[in-house]
Amino acid sequence: MQDAQLYTVVALCAYAIAMTIIGCISYGRSKTLDGFLVGGRRIGAWSSAFAYGSAYFSAVVFIGYAGQHGWNIGIGAIWIGIGNTIIGCLLSWLLFANKTRKMTKKLNARTMPDYFEKRYSSKGMKILAAIIIFVFLVPYSAAVYKGLGSLFSAVFPGVETWVWMLIIACLTAVYLVAGGYIATAYTNLIQGVIMIVGVVCLVVAVISNSAVGGISGLIENLSNFESLPGDPNPTTGEQLTSIFGGSAFKFLCFNIMLTSFGTWGLPQMIGKFYAIKDTSAIKRGTVISTIFCLVIGCGAYLIGSTSRLILGGTLPEGGIDSVIPTLLIEVLGGGTLGLILLAVIMILLLSASMSTLEAVVLTSASAVAVDLIPAISKKEIPQKKQMLLTRILCLTFIACSFIFATQNIPIIVSLMSFSWGIVSGCFIGPYIWGLFSKKITKIGAYAGIISGLLTVGGATLVISLTSGFGAAAAKSPEMGVVAMAISFVVVPVVSLLTKNKAKEQERIDEIFTCYKEEI
Repeated sequence: MQDAQLYTVVALCAYAIAMTIIGCISYGRSKTLDGFLVGGRRIGAWSSAFAYGSAYFSAVVFIGYAGQHGWNIGIGAIWIGIGNTIIGCLLSWLLFANKTRKMTKKLNARTMPDYFEKRYSSKGMKILAAIIIFVFLVPYSAAVYKGLGSLFSAVFPGVETWVWMLIIACLTAVYLVAGGYIATAYTNLIQGVIMIVGVVCLVVAVISNSAVGGISGLIENLSNFESLPGDPNPTTGEQLTSIFGGSAFKFLCFNIMLTSFGTWGLPQMIGKFYAIKDTSAIKRGTVISTIFCLVIGCGAYLIGSTSRLILGGTLPEGGIDSVIPTLLIEVLGGGTLGLILLAVIMILLLSASMSTLEAVVLTSASAVAVDLIPAISKKEIPQKKQMLLTRILCLTFIACSFIFATQNIPIIVSLMSFSWGIVSGCFIGPYIWGLFSKKITKIGAYAGIISGLLTVGGATLVISLTSGFGAAAAKSPEMGVVAMAISFVVVPVVSLLTKNKAKEQERIDEIFTCYKEEI
């Protein structure tokens, strides 16, 4: 274990130095608000694609989703990775990337609340969107901290989890506050490469493990699996090898929809499209990002599906969140090569988490500094002050997320599910319909946001009061999917009943000329 710790510390120090250097280099290009928030809209295909993919997958996906669903569902959990690739990545780029880039540039919108204000001519909507982002992305960020802290604690059992979360917070703060979106784009490129190399190596190591016995051995051994007496999560070989998730089919479908369609309304994901420099970069980025997501997403869930074999069917002491950390120690804990690979995997998960953190933090801080405060104060804030305020709020948001993560909330998957469901459920309808239809009204957009918020919030309150918060947490994927569907339907229906006035329609027609212009 001491050798594993040494290799991990060396890798961590090298990684921290590299990220700090990138932050310092990027500082000179992040002195304007456009540069800090959207990279001057000059980000290329590779950086944009890796920024999208690495923001999509964090330690929560590996430790929370892949660990829990791989353990409980088995091989069928890989469909979540496939759904994320096709729906959450490929379709998102094909449908929204170019239109988002063109419209936000036409509107000079740098954030999701900014887009809502200028598309629907509503400061109130801007304020509401900014509040939703800042409030509900805190648990999202906290889930990332907690997932990564759990992993490092498995390798360094003598060090408290909060210490690792603090180190991660400080490292994220250094290069994000210094370099803004440009720094994150550069670091995401490096982080993406680390993630691909790490996942490929880990898949090979796990599949080659004697308890698994290769791909054919995986299917055979899982089919013969029998739960141990007293197993808190008993299952059968038939369940673990069912290609469509067996008895968990419904649960699997809701998780695919939540984590795939959810990206269509998450501001930290959509924001990647604001910064792409041109249409040709979008075409290349679509291919790169899809391949990236296929490797990372399917690789993570494939690894999770082997967990019962490698751990002998015994759930680790730390519960479901400890499945992947324990698996890594078991597979890579012996031999110099294994220890080096373990250090690489630790940096892989650190990279995945930090890229997600930086996207969430930048989205949340800008929502307050650029959208909320100027709207409430009703006066123009000089750009230099906005820059300073954004940097301060980045630090504040990181601190809030860190504090929230230390409160020992046990199920990190539920935190992420609630956040995805509420934020995407509020924004998916107004955002998408605003891109595609001239007939969407301000009232229709408001109805979409409020209906998404009430769906998740109301259902959570009712279920918690009647059956406890645990029951509500178990239903979080369903609530999120329903919220997104309701928002998507409510926006056009209410817009049909509340048509735009002539002057407002002229303004909207002018906005939509962006699709005919070379922007």
